[in-house]
Amino acid sequence: MNFGNFSGAGTVSIWGKVIGGVAGFAIGGPLGALLGTAAGHAVDKFRSQMKAGEGGPENLNTTKQVAFTVAVIVLSAKMAKADGQVTRDEVDAFKQIFHVPTEEMKGVGAIFDEARKDAEGFEPYAKQIAQMFAFQPAVLEELLGGLIHIAKADGVIHPAEMEFLEKVAMIFGFGHSRFERIKASYLPEQGQDDPYTVLGLEKTATDDDVKSTYRKLIRENHPDTVIAQGMPQEFIDIANEKMASINAAYDAIKKQRGL
Repeated sequence: MNFGNFSGAGTVSIWGKVIGGVAGFAIGGPLGALLGTAAGHAVDKFRSQMKAGEGGPENLNTTKQVAFTVAVIVLSAKMAKADGQVTRDEVDAFKQIFHVPTEEMKGVGAIFDEARKDAEGFEPYAKQIAQMFAFQPAVLEELLGGLIHIAKADGVIHPAEMEFLEKVAMIFGFGHSRFERIKASYLPEQGQDDPYTVLGLEKTATDDDVKSTYRKLIRENHPDTVIAQGMPQEFIDIANEKMASINAAYDAIKKQRGL
């Protein structure tokens, strides 16, 4: 993938940790193996640090952030294979929402290309990240939201891409109704048509159900919450986009009901 010379944001970046191998210890599994192939010495450095006793809660959280980030790259590459091409719009969307610094573009591109040429399907990678964040489903929703953002960047989500997204959602443990809610959160045109879908509610829901569901979604999906659970700061635009959709849907329902 030709990421080109894009400008990024921030000097302390998760991307440097992904490429430079300063996360503390290897994430292991298929994600770690692919990262090791693409980044060379990085995983060896992870493992040497782990043996030296440099692990701990802080490094564990950093490792989860690295795993999240690598999963976004890898699953984006696998999704790109779904419709057979990577458009410039998709590359720009990746750059825009994920703030990859210029100096890290080459390394990120190497991981993307390694994932794209890897003969193995996306399922093992999705399963690994699903297990890692099994108790932080909001983080998995943000990851899925990032994939949706990339898929829609060229103006249309190809049927093969939508099928890919549904399969990833299933591996993440999200049923059809939850996937519809997540999808609506990142596709404003759908959210405007049916704000109830964005909140995962039926139109027959009581006013109290609407209010309690809204408060629950805001609490679970607040950027501070998902960052504390392992989503890197660099992905905050995804969380903010989702929060805006939830707020807009709630405002629309309040207006409809005169609340």
